[in-house]
Amino acid sequence: MLNFTSSQYLGLRHPSCALKQWKTLTLGSPAALAEPESFKAVAAALARLQGCEEGILGSSTLHLFWDLFGIFGGKGVMVFWDAGIYPVARWGVERAAGRGAISQMFAHYSPKALRRLLDSCQRGTRPIILTDGFCPACGRIAPVNDYLSCARDYGGLLVIDDTQALGIFGRSPGPAAPYGRGGGGVLRWSGVNGPDVVVVASLAKGFGAPLAVLSGSSAMIGRFEERSETRVHCSPPSVAAVHAAQRALAINRQRGDALRLRLADLVKRFRQGAARSGFNATAGLFPMQTLSGMSVAEGTILHERLTDNGVKTVLQQSRNGPGAALTFILTALHQPLMVDQALAALRRATC
Repeated sequence: MLNFTSSQYLGLRHPSCALKQWKTLTLGSPAALAEPESFKAVAAALARLQGCEEGILGSSTLHLFWDLFGIFGGKGVMVFWDAGIYPVARWGVERAAGRGAISQMFAHYSPKALRRLLDSCQRGTRPIILTDGFCPACGRIAPVNDYLSCARDYGGLLVIDDTQALGIFGRSPGPAAPYGRGGGGVLRWSGVNGPDVVVVASLAKGFGAPLAVLSGSSAMIGRFEERSETRVHCSPPSVAAVHAAQRALAINRQRGDALRLRLADLVKRFRQGAARSGFNATAGLFPMQTLSGMSVAEGTILHERLTDNGVKTVLQQSRNGPGAALTFILTALHQPLMVDQALAALRRATC
């Protein structure tokens, strides 16, 4: 069975034999009480990779968003959230609203719509702007420069969920590096940074490690560490997960750009083959390639026929309408022959 359902884009798998050994899987105490230096070193390395001053680890983006909006939410705060944000980030907005913050959605990746809403802000209200760094549904990178300009004009804060982009996008994109270099995410791609930017990202996709990082200015991270509730009441990431993150960072330094170039070539191969078969795949060169424009019944039949032909894909409801979307997720572990076989199965399934 050819599997095109895994979002471990760089193909980084971390078997126990490849990780540093550990004496205990979990520390048995909250992060606020004791945190190994190795945890802090990994967080710092991730922050540097993303272009931020400092970072702090969490078990998941849910833990980090819960705390972040618990700290920054409340009366006198207004959260403006992009209509395309991932549900986990939206749950953070709901917590902020529960503490008295006002929340307002604006049109997906539209700085103009955001600025119109900001113009209506009451004096004394601090805006927090929330967006995904990259949207697989539309295949676009967030207009980070424009959003940050809005935040600065109104004395606010820009919060980015960069889970999809971390490990994929980076600095100085070009023909020799379609995704950019380094894999630091959208801040590196966009060439921006500053004390008014906060990045939350899971490592589970690009780096294959089940934990998350929050990165920003040293002052912001210090405030987060002092006031975090999940660091008091929840267990920190497991030692094994942090060791996996260490290994992922080492691989990224050694051959991350080569893996990204290989992945880009595989995505190009898929897109060209799909186009020759009459399919228009969304998301540009991002490894999550989606075929849309079909009804739910058509999508279900196509998904079942592909499965019968030995190809696993992701069937989901279209985000751009009432129909279905069928997604092929490519990784650096795939071989060109696998892509060709999947395309051949797609052609047979539509006959």
